[in-house]
Amino acid sequence: MRQATIKRETKETQIEISLNLDEQSGIEIDTGIGFLNHMLNLFAKHGRFGLVVKCHGDLDVDPHHTTEDTGIVLGECFKQALGDKQGIERYGTEFVPMDETLGQVSVDLSGRSYLVFDAELTNPRLGGLDTETVEDFFQAVAFAAEMNLHARILYGRNTHHKVESLFKAFGRAMRAAVTINPDIQGVNSTKGVI
Repeated sequence: MRQATIKRETKETQIEISLNLDEQSGIEIDTGIGFLNHMLNLFAKHGRFGLVVKCHGDLDVDPHHTTEDTGIVLGECFKQALGDKQGIERYGTEFVPMDETLGQVSVDLSGRSYLVFDAELTNPRLGGLDTETVEDFFQAVAFAAEMNLHARILYGRNTHHKVESLFKAFGRAMRAAVTINPDIQGVNSTKGVI
């Protein structure tokens, strides 16, 4: 079974995340930021992942450290759980509508870290989450997991809908990318390694 549990402690955050790629073994999210909890819950549900997130961060300072560090640990969990990436599809692209909004996320589990983030989030805060940290979260995941991640809003008005569309699309794109295809011999690369 492809799974990982990683703990990370700094002076700013204490985080433990357990990720199961192959079984929806339960979703329990507690970051201390209600809106981030909601987004991670949607990500796991739409990705069909088992995900447990426990985080205590310096929210008395601001939500940045908690949001970014949660992304780092989630990315590390994906990297560890995927192992040598034998037989995985590697790529995933999903479009997700949310009322007036359409979001798209494309991923490549290439072993190379890159983020393209194209979303205008006009409301600066959603609950306890600064919306500028949404990009920081995705960058942290992409770099820790060593993957290409492209996230964009094609159109929309409501900032909540935009962020929700991206997290749902991210979950669905990751599900496609981590899926094992029995027709793929070794890794899905002519290099022989990803």
